[in-house]
Amino acid sequence: MLTQFRVRFQHWRKAVLIPLFLVSLFTVVFTGTPGMAQIEVPQIETPSVTSPIVPAPVPVVRPEIRGVWLTLNDLDVMKDRTKVQEAMNQLGRLNFNTIYPVIWNSGYVTYPSAIAQQQGIQPFVYRGSDGHDILADLVDRAHGRGLLVVPWFEFGFMTPLTSELAVNHPNWLTQQRNGEQTSISGAGEVAWLNPFHPEVQQFITSLVVEAVTQYNVDGIQFDDNMSLPREFGYDAYTRALYKRETKKDVPNNPADQAWMRWRANKITAFMAQLKKAVRDRKPNAIVSISPNYFDFAYKFHLQDWVAWVQQGIADELIMQVYRSDLQSFVQKLTRPEVQIAQQRIPTGIGIFTGQRTNPVSIRQIQEQTQAARDRGLGVAYFYYESLWDIAPEPVSDRQAGFQALFPEPAYRSSLR
Repeated sequence: MLTQFRVRFQHWRKAVLIPLFLVSLFTVVFTGTPGMAQIEVPQIETPSVTSPIVPAPVPVVRPEIRGVWLTLNDLDVMKDRTKVQEAMNQLGRLNFNTIYPVIWNSGYVTYPSAIAQQQGIQPFVYRGSDGHDILADLVDRAHGRGLLVVPWFEFGFMTPLTSELAVNHPNWLTQQRNGEQTSISGAGEVAWLNPFHPEVQQFITSLVVEAVTQYNVDGIQFDDNMSLPREFGYDAYTRALYKRETKKDVPNNPADQAWMRWRANKITAFMAQLKKAVRDRKPNAIVSISPNYFDFAYKFHLQDWVAWVQQGIADELIMQVYRSDLQSFVQKLTRPEVQIAQQRIPTGIGIFTGQRTNPVSIRQIQEQTQAARDRGLGVAYFYYESLWDIAPEPVSDRQAGFQALFPEPAYRSSLR
């Protein structure tokens, strides 16, 4: 049972751009080694952080992120051992160094999961064309080409209302003030698991820990759906929790600043717990995050990812900037929160490479990639199929375009 492919276009057109930080100076200094950059930026304070901030490390030379997401649209490739080997060979030849394969989508995991079976949420198991474990095969073949494998926990707290997860655990869902349990997203109409409910937190933690321990992966990635639309949080459990902790009723206005901050801090606290659970089982695992730009992420989805960076929760940032206008694209790269991340962790930009109904030229991809690299940023492309299989140019031209971008390797390793 597959859901429609979710195009991760942003709702940035709806957002009002409000500067959150003032930066007097920032400098990007490139080393002479291909695929490496040294970042020097000033310390920037942010009012969003309420927990202790992990001191920023001394700027270091880091390998450039060159990644690509593998979505359910790429399942035909991932299910076939030969196609997987060809794909990893091609990515290796073109000097990519990281893949982000989907493992959590629409309330289902893409690997055999004892947790999903125990919860009774998945009446099927994704298998390869000869019955093999898709993720295990992908990890082996990617590592054979020197690629890091960081599974992508795509749907986060989001799930279809008709999924077994939502049907079997209605008390795990949160709601809007008017009682509505769903919202419209890039994946269609979806419900939201309650990030503040301990049973939801335990379920998510169990799935994530299972994935990073069951497979020889290099980490785990959470994207913009590891969040909650600000309209949600009006369920009985959360109302009672807020009342108990603040001695106040939940505000009727979902954009109330104190109400937003309380929920955002709760999500941040859970992410800190989740990071610890992952590292307790796999000390070298990379915890990667791929949110929207900060104004949108916090104001509309209560995702304070700047705090996640400053508190040492995130080991890698891939900020999604999916747009066609180069000037608009570049504006997002120079925001202060990006410099905050660059000072601390490997940082890259998510670049949209097209879809069947919306192909993107290799020229646009090259321009955006170069704009990111000029600022010391790595890149991750959304998504594999659109790198060259569904594109306005011939496959050979597309691959030559990526080869021109990455003529030399940029080797990465997990946190060893």
